[in-house]
Amino acid sequence: MAVNSKIRIGGASGYWGDAALATPQLLASGELDYIVYDYLAEVTMSIMARARVADPSKGYATDFVSAAMAPNLAQIASQGVKVLANAGGVNPRACAEALRTVIADQGLNLRVAVVLGDDLSARAAEFSDVPEMFSGDAFPDTSRVASINAYLGAFPIAAALDAGADIVITGRCVDSAVTLGACIHAFDWQRDDFDRLAQGSLAGHILECGTQATGGNFTDWEDIIDSLGSAGYPIAELSASGDFTVGKPSGTGGLVSVGTVGEQMLYEIGDPGAYLLPDVVCDFTQVKLVQAAPDQVSVSGARGHGAPSTYKVSATWADGHRAGQIWTMVGRDAHKKAEHLAASVFARTETMLAQAGLEPLTETSVEVIGVESHFGAAVRYFRSREVDVKLAVKHASPKGVGIFLKEMVGLALTAPPGLTSFAGARPKPTPVVRLFSMLIPKEQLQIAIELDGQALPAPEAEVGNPTDLPGPVAVPVAYASAEDGVQVSLELLAFGRSGDKGDKANIGIMARHPDFLPWIAAKLIPEEVANYFAHFLAPGQSTPVERFYLPGSHALNFLLHDVLGGGGTASLRADPQGKGYAQLLLTEKVVIPRALALQHQIPIPE
Repeated sequence: MAVNSKIRIGGASGYWGDAALATPQLLASGELDYIVYDYLAEVTMSIMARARVADPSKGYATDFVSAAMAPNLAQIASQGVKVLANAGGVNPRACAEALRTVIADQGLNLRVAVVLGDDLSARAAEFSDVPEMFSGDAFPDTSRVASINAYLGAFPIAAALDAGADIVITGRCVDSAVTLGACIHAFDWQRDDFDRLAQGSLAGHILECGTQATGGNFTDWEDIIDSLGSAGYPIAELSASGDFTVGKPSGTGGLVSVGTVGEQMLYEIGDPGAYLLPDVVCDFTQVKLVQAAPDQVSVSGARGHGAPSTYKVSATWADGHRAGQIWTMVGRDAHKKAEHLAASVFARTETMLAQAGLEPLTETSVEVIGVESHFGAAVRYFRSREVDVKLAVKHASPKGVGIFLKEMVGLALTAPPGLTSFAGARPKPTPVVRLFSMLIPKEQLQIAIELDGQALPAPEAEVGNPTDLPGPVAVPVAYASAEDGVQVSLELLAFGRSGDKGDKANIGIMARHPDFLPWIAAKLIPEEVANYFAHFLAPGQSTPVERFYLPGSHALNFLLHDVLGGGGTASLRADPQGKGYAQLLLTEKVVIPRALALQHQIPIPE
């Protein structure tokens, strides 16, 4: 097999529902070797599992076939672009068959492979004694389990490409595996090329959320807001060494900068020195980002430290039902009226539940949006003449949730004045889907690959342990004297982005200049961050917040445990995935020397 010197990979999807324009935009550049798609999240798997139960031909990302592929297959074939996607969900074979039908209808000759073996739902009983990897909880009742899937790696994807596949469809794999699979195939990387595997995984991590690497969700949004509607999807150009450059199609909107790429690197990671993936334990602490040209950022320095001997497995399971609604309250003391409404609705609901012989609500949530309820003790502004109020509940049965919905609407005419809402269909009870994560030995999985329905040999999983893991690096800290120091907003000193993993959230903070990092670190100690988010953190934790240092990018990563109210659809929060946490933290004040502020033209408050 010929080994490439460079390849170009476009990232066309960051979640199930991403814009259909990504594929034609990337193809229009005419310079791609691969397009990769990431569709899956834990909640997505449970939705697809229910779809498969209702219709055995479903359970995959149907719009991958209808919207991403069907209108673009002719261009994909003519340009020779390979397509790699985890669109198979819980039914990769059905996804492949649907796509083969479209390919045949268009008279094209494209070979479709599937990677199987991640779906462990039929083996649920085997995991009854396996503890949850974070909490230690017991495995849920198997009758309530919707899906069980292992996070597979990249080598099976590469094997499918080696066998001649033009399109590879997987079920659950780690998000970066589709990119790394292309690299392994193109460059003939081996299982012990750990530094290269880490670089390829980092490229996948940058691409996997689409336009979040090219200006979406970016701290300095004002600089590019006029062009974000036409933001370019990210393209990574990789060399055989693993080093790569991030860019976007010419003539598109958005931005590729050290800030946009750095924020995405920090997004949804835990320990950056031991970021565990099936094929390699990645160390991102020494990664360097350099603005090589306008809208071009070079990325180097990721290191790999062996491979885990286990696969992470996530199960989703039903834990009752939930519902909620957002109302608007206007007028004098709007927030007080909103809180009174919430108390009345919950009290009436409990009364009616008791009369119906049902148990009480298992959880309630009220959040008044417009009076800085997300800021907790850091709130600065109290008065507002208009607010939104979100009311939400959980109950063991849909009937109990239905009583809440009925009483909430019924109390609208007895509410304080100024209550209104957007007209439309009323909410309905939906399942509470919880996540259960565990580790299983790699040898317990049987991975299979099929190319146009024919079985292929599957690569053996590397069974080993991480080696030579880096120890923690001391964070440089500096303090300004009371006479010399000035308070400035953290946002003037750093970029920030936050995200979730289950019930955990991470907040990545990257200094805009290396000079700022010691002063930021002095302020953002773990205890300070824990106090800042105390209103969200579950009580009683001994170490609610961990801090990690990335000297290569002059960044800090904070991992907040048990902070999302369950996370995903298990949470009743307005922000169940911590997407706004970085924005909250960036409003903090940091004391820096006056001379430093003047040197870097940081505005000094009067």
